[in-house]
Parts: sequence; C-alpha cells; structure tokens
Amino acid sequence: MKQDYFILDLAHSFHGRLRRVHIPHRFIYSALGVLGVTLLVLFGVASSYARMAFKVSDYNSLQKEAQLMRARYDKLQQKVKQDNEQLASLQSLADEVATAYGVRKQLAGSPDLISEAPLVPTMHDSLAEYNYLRTTNLASRQRNIFVRGDVNILPSVWPVNGRLMGGYGRRSDPLSGEGEMHKGVDISAPMGTPVKASADGIVVHAGWNGGYGRCVIIDHGNNYQTLYGHLSRMDVMEGQEIRQGETLGAVGTTGHSTGPHLHYEVHVGSTPVNPYRFLAKASTVRTASAHSEFPF
Repeated sequence: MKQDYFILDLAHSFHGRLRRVHIPHRFIYSALGVLGVTLLVLFGVASSYARMAFKVSDYNSLQKEAQLMRARYDKLQQKVKQDNEQLASLQSLADEVATAYGVRKQLAGSPDLISEAPLVPTMHDSLAEYNYLRTTNLASRQRNIFVRGDVNILPSVWPVNGRLMGGYGRRSDPLSGEGEMHKGVDISAPMGTPVKASADGIVVHAGWNGGYGRCVIIDHGNNYQTLYGHLSRMDVMEGQEIRQGETLGAVGTTGHSTGPHLHYEVHVGSTPVNPYRFLAKASTVRTASAHSEFPF
C-alpha cells in the first residue's frame, strides 16, 4: 500500500528513546513550493535593484556630463560677452576718432544696394579703417580746392584703367536675378588697381555703404558728385580735398559684388545720370566686347 507521508525518526541522545514523526507529502511539496516562490521573489527583487542601481549610476554620469557642458557653455558665454565688450569698445573708439576728425556716418546711393542688411564690414575691415584714421596725414585736408583757378569740376577722366563691362540702366541683379535699376557703370580691373578721382572735389563719404561695400563719394561742386563702389581699400577721408587723377582707393569686390571691379556713378543734382556720356569724352575709352569677360 502506497504511503502518503514520510516517516522521520528522532533519537533522544539522553534517554535513548526513538520518536517517529509522520510528515505528509503535501506538506513537503507545499514547503518546496513556498521556497521556490520565495527564491523567485528574491531573484526579482535583486534584479530590480540591480537595474535601478544601473539607472542611478547612468543618471549620475549624465548629470556630471551635463554639469561639465553647462560649465563649458558658461565659459563660452563669458568669452562671447568679453568679445562683445571689446567690439563695443572698439566701435566707441572708432566713433570718437570719427567725431574728432569730422567724419560723418551716412549712406548714399541706390536704395536697393543700401538695403542689403547682411553686407557689413568685418572686424578686420573695421581695424584696417581705424588704423588708417589713426595714421593718416591730415595735412592735405587743409587746402581749399575751390579757390584755385585750375579746378576741374567735370568728371572728364576714367577713374580706373579697365574695361567697361556693365552699363547704366535696367538689368537683372547678378546675385538675385531680379530686375533692378543699375545707376552707374561697372569697370573691370584686377584686384588692387588704383582708383583715381575723375574730377576735383571734396570727399563727402569714405566708408562702408551697404551694397556698395567700401565706397567713396566726391562732391565736385555745381551739383556734381561721383561715387566709387566695391573698393578693396580707401586712401582718403571725409572732408579731404582731392584733385583730378589723385588716388582715392583700389579696385575690390566688397559689398554686393561677384568679382573685382569698380562701380562708378555720376550724380547731377542728387540724380544719377549715365556716366558713359562723361567717359566717352575721355582720351581712353574702353568698351566691352560682344562676349562679356566679366561675371555679371
């Protein structure tokens, strides 16, 4: 007959008696089941704790990395602030120098070029202009050009030795492709070619002028003015007197430009007119060939 219990004999060491204990099978199985469940629960708790510990470690690592990045960001912010303060100081100093020498900040020329907001001088450009203001000899500004008897007020010479490539009038903008009024002519010449005043006069603007980039404007009297744009450098200051043929700067590609050339305008009574009518009377007139050699 199959027994449904286990027999456990217990011997007493002092009296030498035997005691028999009957343990049912279901009790043993229940105890083993409880033990197994307990082990599974303990394993689950240990696994959860391990995962939590790993997440906490990962979180701490990410927090340290975030703190390092925040510290690095604060340092960069501080450096940017210092650079901005230095730039503001330099701008203030440049304004003081400009005020001391009577330099006026103004924009002139066609509105479509002036409105080119991103076209501003770089730090290098500002430093170069400041160094020029600081070192230039102002003795030439003491002349009174209009009291001389040999004044040439008509722009009757070519401002640069180059080739006429872009004409006066309506055209497509070389960068945007949109139609625009081209209020002057483009004369191609190698970078750095000297640009000369086409007539006697007084420099009324020498600085950055929107889409014209570095720009010089000369007032010749009798409502005549000439404009020289996209210069790589300027050799004159506002208020300076200049004679016909004297160098005022050099050919460049600053501002709204696709290549080195001089943008040249003639204004009569603040109205731009076709400069070709004056260039045609000069001794050396250069016109473009049928196939344009200039990229705009």
